[in-house]
Amino acid sequence: MFPTKYLQAIFPVFNTTRTKDILHVNPTVVPARLEAKEVVIDIIQYNSTDVKFHTLTTVTECAMHVQEGYVTWINIDGLRKADVETVSKLFNIHYLVIEDILSVNQRPKVDDFDHHLVCLLNMLYFNTPKRSVEQEQISIILGKNYVITFQEDASRDVFDSLRDRLKLNNHKLRISGADYLCYALLDTIVDHYFLVMENLSEVIETVEEEVIRYGNTKSLARINSLRKELIVLKRNVAPVKDLVSGVLRSESDLLEERNTKYFKDVYDHIVQANDMVENYRDVMMGMQDLYMNKANLRMNEVMKVMTIVTCLLAPATVIGGIFGMNFDRIPYLHHEYGFFIAVSLMLLIPIWMIWIFKRRGWF
Repeated sequence: MFPTKYLQAIFPVFNTTRTKDILHVNPTVVPARLEAKEVVIDIIQYNSTDVKFHTLTTVTECAMHVQEGYVTWINIDGLRKADVETVSKLFNIHYLVIEDILSVNQRPKVDDFDHHLVCLLNMLYFNTPKRSVEQEQISIILGKNYVITFQEDASRDVFDSLRDRLKLNNHKLRISGADYLCYALLDTIVDHYFLVMENLSEVIETVEEEVIRYGNTKSLARINSLRKELIVLKRNVAPVKDLVSGVLRSESDLLEERNTKYFKDVYDHIVQANDMVENYRDVMMGMQDLYMNKANLRMNEVMKVMTIVTCLLAPATVIGGIFGMNFDRIPYLHHEYGFFIAVSLMLLIPIWMIWIFKRRGWF
């Protein structure tokens, strides 16, 4: 039995399982979320002069680290229902937010509550070996002087650059409030979208070159696979535009007016990302049309060769048929050079036909 990778090299693979994962979303059915095996709780307290880093073992200690004079960032990697409910109880978070945090395949959105501003969106990663776009749900809860973030996967995190900036004295983050931290989180996520799209664009260029050079069935399988990844990309990028727009329209007291310009910058970035996704989609549609045109062109070339061969064999068929008839009197039937004359005609007429075809530019 051949290994799977060799079978994939011989036969084109159309991944229908990936299609089911992407398109099979039913909001009326609440999917069961698996409990995280590992939960990492990090807390950063900072102000203009001081920064403190804490790592907790239980979420019950989170509330005591929210202090006056500090902005507190509570980051929880790994989702467990009991932990989310405990944190929500400690910070008086609405039960609808708990459902959104624990949901699966939730559409990116923003909700404005009395004491909290909740942003829910997906972080995207590009899996290079599989050539697929993977997503991780990020929940950002903005409160007074604190921000709580919930992440699904404790093994992946794109906020390290943000933590490094918090270590710098006199950085904009250190002298700003919790709403600026919320902006920085959103900006980091949106900026990471461009890295994912850059990796995806390299794959698109590779497949496009393959279609131009070969244009076989394997190319069609890869085009189909890339179209599915673009669906994932568009599904996660496009709604973020409405999310940031909702933050800009929000009249929450948690948002300072002086920081509006920063959220507008995020809005500009997500609009640009959305335009890039549309461009990739147009490229994929053009690539599919190119494959079909190339396949039709190849078929036309084959039909042209077969037609020319048929035309060149027609004189020999006619001459052979005439001299093969069962009549008593046929010209040159008993001639000394009759056979050579017939064969010469069978060769000369196709050569003359080739000259005519070449002169008319048929090939």
